[in-house]
Amino acid sequence: MMDLNAQYRARLTTPAMAAAMIPDGARVALSLGAGAPPLLLHALADRARAGAARDIRFYYMLCTAIAGRTIFDPQLTDRLIPMSYFHSGVERVLDKGRGGDEFLVDYIPSHFSQIPRSMVEHVGVDTLIATVSPMDDEGFFSLGTNTDYALAVARKPGARIIFEVNRHMPRVRGDCRVPLSDVAALLENDAPLVEVPPAPLSPVDIRIGEIIAGLVDDGACLQMGIGALPDAVCAGLHHHHRLGIHTELMTPGLAELVRRGVADNSAKQTHTGTTIFTFALGDRALYDFIDDNPAAQAFPVEYVNNPAVIARNDRVVSVNATTQVDFHGACNSEFVAGRQFSGTGGQVDFVRGAYMSAEGKSIIACHSTAAGGTISRITPRLSGPVTTGRNDTHLIVTEYGVADMKGKTLSQRADALIAIAHPDFREELYREAHAMRLAGNG
Repeated sequence: MMDLNAQYRARLTTPAMAAAMIPDGARVALSLGAGAPPLLLHALADRARAGAARDIRFYYMLCTAIAGRTIFDPQLTDRLIPMSYFHSGVERVLDKGRGGDEFLVDYIPSHFSQIPRSMVEHVGVDTLIATVSPMDDEGFFSLGTNTDYALAVARKPGARIIFEVNRHMPRVRGDCRVPLSDVAALLENDAPLVEVPPAPLSPVDIRIGEIIAGLVDDGACLQMGIGALPDAVCAGLHHHHRLGIHTELMTPGLAELVRRGVADNSAKQTHTGTTIFTFALGDRALYDFIDDNPAAQAFPVEYVNNPAVIARNDRVVSVNATTQVDFHGACNSEFVAGRQFSGTGGQVDFVRGAYMSAEGKSIIACHSTAAGGTISRITPRLSGPVTTGRNDTHLIVTEYGVADMKGKTLSQRADALIAIAHPDFREELYREAHAMRLAGNG
C-alpha cells in the first residue's frame, strides 16, 4: 500500500489541471472568507476567459476580494455564476456593474445552520474547493479557519474535493478534518491568508459596547457577530470574569478576551474550558491563536449554530447588529437601499439559542441613525425583509439605551423603541406610532 506521502504526491497537480477537473454544469461549494483557494480561483477564471468553462455555479457565504478579481469578474458571471448565501462588498460591486437596473448576483435566503443541508440536499453541490492546512501525520487536512458548511460538503458521498494546501492556514482542533483518501486533487500555495483587521471604533460604537457590556454577567457564554459593534462589546468586557465562548465567528476581540484570562470557558456546561467556533476571520494574530490550540476548537455550523446546542450552556449572551428595527420589534439586518446588502447569517440561530438558554440574553444592536444622521434606524415599518421576527427579538440596544421586547404589547414595544431612538426623530416617530394606534397605549 502506498504510504501517505506517495498518495499525497500522486494527487498534486497544477492549477490549470485542477480547474479542468471541474466540469461544465458543476455546483461548487466555495469556502468562505480566508478559506477560498486563490490559485484555483485564478485558474478557473482563466479557463472561463478561454471559453473552456460554462454554467459553473458557486455556492458560498462572504467571499473576499480574491473572488472579485477572479471568478466573479463581471465579464465572467454568465459562465461562472455566483450563488450567494451572504453578500459582501464583492456582490455589492457586481450589483452595480450593469447600471444598477438588475440584480447580477442572486441570493439564497437561509439561516447559517441550515446551509449545509441546503447545499448538500437541495442545491446538490458536487464539488468543494478550499484552502486547508498541511496534512498531518495521520493523513488528514484541517479545514482551518472554515469548518462551517465545508465539512458537510466534504462528507457528501461522491463529492469532488480539491484542496489548496497552505502552510499559513492554521491546523485547528475539533471536528474539522478531511482525510487524504477523500481528496481528488491538491495544489500547494504559500501565500499569506486574507486578513480583515478590526474596524476603527466610533464614539457611538464604544457607547453601545459599554451598554451591552453592562448587560453581561460574569460566567456568561458569548456569541459575537461580525462588525464594529461586536468588537466594541469585546473591548467593554475586559474587566469581566469566567466568560465562555460558543460562537459562529471567532474574532480578534474574542481571542483577546481569552488571552487576558477574561474568557476561560470555566463556567460553560458544554465543552468546558474550550472556545467553540465554526469559522474565523480576522488578523494574523487570530490565526496564530487558533493554530494547534486545544482550547480553541472548530465544529460544523449545523452543530455550533443549532439553537438546541447553543442552549445547553447557561447565560448565553448573543450580540448581533441590525440595520433597522420596526415598531413591533422586527429587525431587517440584511437589506439596504432596496438591495441585498449582507445576509441572514447566524443571527436568528443565536437569537433563538440564547433565549432558550437558562438566563440567556439575545441582544441586537444598532446605531440610532444612518446616512450621517439623516435616517432613523428605529422606523414604523421595515424597508426590507424581516431577518429576525418580532416574536424572537429580546433586547434592542442603541447608544440611547436598552429596549426589552419580551412580555411587551405592541404599544409598549413602540414606546420602548422610540425611547432609544435618536432624540431628533422621537417626535416624528411618536406621531407615526399614534397614527398606527401604537404608542402611548401601554
